Amino acid sequence: MSRGSRVSQAAVAVAVVALAAAGCGESSTSSKGGDKESAGGYTGKGIGLAYDIGGKGDQSFNDAAYAGFQKAEKEFGLSGRDVEPQDGESDADKVQRLTQLAQAGYNPVIGVGYIYAPAVKAVAAKFPKTTFGIIDDETVQAKNVADLVFHEEQASYLAGVAAAKASKKAHIGFIGGVDIPLIHKFEAGYVQGAKSVNPNIKIESQYLTETPAEGGFSSPDKGKEGAGGQIEKGVDVIYHAAGLSGQGVISEGASKGIWVIGVDSDQYSQSSLAAYKDHILGSALKNVGGAVYDLVKSVHEGKPLSGVVRGSLSNDGVGFADSNPKYKAMTDVVGAVDKAKQDITSGKVTVKTQ
Repeated sequence: MSRGSRVSQAAVAVAVVALAAAGCGESSTSSKGGDKESAGGYTGKGIGLAYDIGGKGDQSFNDAAYAGFQKAEKEFGLSGRDVEPQDGESDADKVQRLTQLAQAGYNPVIGVGYIYAPAVKAVAAKFPKTTFGIIDDETVQAKNVADLVFHEEQASYLAGVAAAKASKKAHIGFIGGVDIPLIHKFEAGYVQGAKSVNPNIKIESQYLTETPAEGGFSSPDKGKEGAGGQIEKGVDVIYHAAGLSGQGVISEGASKGIWVIGVDSDQYSQSSLAAYKDHILGSALKNVGGAVYDLVKSVHEGKPLSGVVRGSLSNDGVGFADSNPKYKAMTDVVGAVDKAKQDITSGKVTVKTQ
């Protein structure tokens, strides 16, 4: 169950220059020799990437997208521009951001997160020759849009199996960033996976906020508080699906000596979380970086992806990171997770989404 066989993570450093873009949030650009025509006839300026709440540096969802951005820049010799969100911004701000990227000639232009759906739909209609990507939403469905979505519930099922097998108290927790259908998929898979191991296991579930604007995906302090409350109730493993807020979950779990399961990226390997890595059992992976890379590759080769493109366990679009040597030494946990993966990919187990 090697990490490399599932979800590759680009780790190539690029130099970035911070820019201020009016109405467009914080922006970085890098030059890799863009505006070159490829074998497929690519003549665009490069990759345009607009981040979700929490921005670059969340060690999770956005950073996974950035890893794919970096890898594509390097391999295809493209320039790129990645843009941060602003606090309290509106859909109109997102429309302006994507419009500026498209007008500047970036292709593809990718919105990281379902919150970009209205903006992608509006801007894609105005730039039919530009390919757009929207991550975690499948409602746009235009000829020049790729809806990049995932079976998050499958990876979460593996997290639930790992949590239930590792727990010594048969009492585990789930912390979601925001109470929305997307995060319900994470919870549903986690609960089903845990109960497949122990039908009587006790599971604490909590959402940090009702809406993204309240900071559920961007407030480590909220994650820390939520984790503290669950630990007081007796949980000894917590799985978070909370973006940047998850850093607070991880730090609190480590300080109290319990296991924590990360999300989206392999959080055991994230440098900013190195102080806590011994307590990161594993991470439910979502190959956002791979989706970004694949979309850029398709555009660069002149055969742009469009429609719904879904990552699953079967195509390595989701998975479970096993980087922690302590996890690898827990042969009963590893075996249970491996079997669960086989059961899902073979069709023996169907994972619920709610």
